[in-house]
Amino acid sequence: MGKGMSHLSKEDLRFLQENTKFNKEEIKQWYKGFMRDCPDGQLSREKFKEVYAQFFPGGDPHSFCNHVFRSFDKDGSGSIEFKEFLLAINITSNKGDPKEKLNWAFSMYDIDGNGTIDKSEMESIIKAIYNMLGSAIQDQQIETPQERTSKIFNKMDTNNDGVLSKEEFVNGCMNDRCLYQMLTADGEAPPE
Repeated sequence: MGKGMSHLSKEDLRFLQENTKFNKEEIKQWYKGFMRDCPDGQLSREKFKEVYAQFFPGGDPHSFCNHVFRSFDKDGSGSIEFKEFLLAINITSNKGDPKEKLNWAFSMYDIDGNGTIDKSEMESIIKAIYNMLGSAIQDQQIETPQERTSKIFNKMDTNNDGVLSKEEFVNGCMNDRCLYQMLTADGEAPPE
């Protein structure tokens, strides 16, 4: 996508204003912080994990970070540049549209990128979420990743083909507040 730069181009600023819910000043603030943390204009997978780990001191977010990073690194370059970063923040933040958020979540769960989510992909992400939460969920009575996956598939796999299409995933989440919150890691419920 391009090498680092010391200033945000007018084209990129215009693009981000048109494609995110952030205003000009917010975009400039995000850019300033991004360049402070990533002076070369590229957020590496390792730096991403390092930053993410600060939010989950009692757990191990590395596996989950790999999934999130893969879904943000749209061009597959192995690093995230500022435009990819802010587009991802826009989708995953509370400013993001619920359906956009679910489309992003689908791309994260669809590990092999074949357009469907199978049970092993779902289990892999749920295990990663459990590892990330670590001690925060240790004392709670929780389902195994396999049990959680079975419940999700029972609710969402409407045509019983053993995989979730994007449509089944999005509709299933939009119609189930608990699933939406869990699968998007969002405290907000989808709009009624």
